[in-house]
Order: sequence, then C-alpha cells, then structure tokens
Amino acid sequence: MTPLKPYLIRSIYEWIIDNNLTPHLLVDAENTSAILPTDFIEDGKIVLNIRPEAIQGLNLGNEEIEFNARFSGKSMHIVTPVSGVLAIYAKENGKGMIFDQEDSEGNEPQPPVKKPTTKPTLRIVK
Repeated sequence: MTPLKPYLIRSIYEWIIDNNLTPHLLVDAENTSAILPTDFIEDGKIVLNIRPEAIQGLNLGNEEIEFNARFSGKSMHIVTPVSGVLAIYAKENGKGMIFDQEDSEGNEPQPPVKKPTTKPTLRIVK
C-alpha cells in the first residue's frame, strides 16, 4: 500500500492555493538526502515558501518534493524527501497539517498482536 503522506501534502497544498494563501513547508534539514540552502536552516529545520509565484518546476511526488527557487539572489534546485516534511501550512493563518516524527520516518504503526487465549487447566492436588 502506498504511503498516505504525499497525498495529504498535495491536497493541503491545493487547498491553500485555492484559498489564495501562501503554502509553506517545514522540513527536517538534517535529512541527509535533502538538498537545501544551508544559510537558512535554524535548529535543524527550514521553512520553504512554495507559493507558485516564488518557485518554478514544483513536483510534489510520492518520494520527493523538488522545485527551483532563489535564495539571496542565487537560483537553487531544492530537493527533499517526503519523509523529511514535518508540516505544510498556510503562512497567513497557520492552518494545515503537522506530521508525526514517526510518519516522517515512514514507519507504519503495527496492529496490536493478540495473545493466544489459553484455556484454564485443572490439576490434581493430593
């Protein structure tokens, strides 16, 4: 079964855009497979403005999110794995979704394991 997270990111992004708000991604900048502007990282996280007017070539894929943006006047290709996205929200009102750290690591919760039921036993006591 495919993960739910990339679908949620895409749908919330569309909802934010449809309401004329500014979508922001909060990304775990310590993820080794991410390509991010290091000058803007604070406390191991970075906030990325993904408003269509601010970026080019946005691809909200199932595995990665990538786009081109300018930071301090320099063009940069940004890549972050979907697992590194901690939140997507509207800048103006903060509405969106925060993802659990466990979700970010791609761990699906396991269903509880049922204990086998044991029948009571009788023993003879002398």
